[in-house]
Amino acid sequence: MRRGLLSFVGRRLLLALLLVFVVSSASLLLVDAAPGDHFSAFDLDPATAAAERHRLGLDKSLPARYGAWLARATRFDFGESMKYRRPVVQLVAERAPMTALLGAVALAIATLIGVPAGIFTGSRRNALTAAARALSLVVVSVPSLVTSFGLLFLAARTGWLPVGGLASTADGHAWTAARYLILPATALALPIAATIERLQSQALSDALSEPSVRAALARGCSRRRAVWRHAFRLSLTPVLAIYGVIVGTVLSGSFAVEIVTSWPGLGALMYEALVSRDLFLVAGCAAAGAVFLAFGTLIADVALALADPRTSESVPS
Repeated sequence: MRRGLLSFVGRRLLLALLLVFVVSSASLLLVDAAPGDHFSAFDLDPATAAAERHRLGLDKSLPARYGAWLARATRFDFGESMKYRRPVVQLVAERAPMTALLGAVALAIATLIGVPAGIFTGSRRNALTAAARALSLVVVSVPSLVTSFGLLFLAARTGWLPVGGLASTADGHAWTAARYLILPATALALPIAATIERLQSQALSDALSEPSVRAALARGCSRRRAVWRHAFRLSLTPVLAIYGVIVGTVLSGSFAVEIVTSWPGLGALMYEALVSRDLFLVAGCAAAGAVFLAFGTLIADVALALADPRTSESVPS
């Protein structure tokens, strides 16, 4: 089993590296293919703009530019930001922990809400569970962006939470002022929690129909014990199987939430890079986002393989 798991993880790591390569390369090429560049967006002296393009190698052909960038990227050198005039790796390293913190807290909140709620609604059928499922359907239909605006409006009217977010990571409050994190993390977590609730509810309902669970009930096992000891374990596999997609949802949703709530993570940095046509910074942010997605998917796949060893054995070598 250990050898199969290690082989499974090795294949997933190779796929993760491929994902990072494809996403970062596609981002670089797409931004490069758009008309104009960073220097044409500003009223610069033509000689100054030409000198900057030459310094950054932007006056070369596309294959030469991409080849030079790819050679540097293999050494974890993603070039220099045109807007900030700093190495892209440094800028990404400053913002990536903020996105990781936001995503981890949001995923924890979503799991702590969604799994118990799914067990509650999936283990019984009454008016209360019907209302809970209807509420989750409404919440799952609302994008994180809309949720962010709604929570911002509520916070502004009540004054319960700060609405400006953290202006930058340099103000020293990023890791201590947890109240700044509540709003964006909640906005990101609520639709995901509703998704997890619906998945867990259906999985548990199906597990309760399994012959082993029915046999436990027939032997006199209480329904509560049957739910937590037998059905819950059976319901883990389908829920864990979708966690890789959920991690991607967290990442994509966090970018919009960061912009709306002024959370200084990769999403806000990516937005600044796109607006200013900062070619190398866009590619660096995309690569970092792909790393997060690949890492989260890998963790979800390993958890699924541990919960159900047949998963790793069924993946072709």
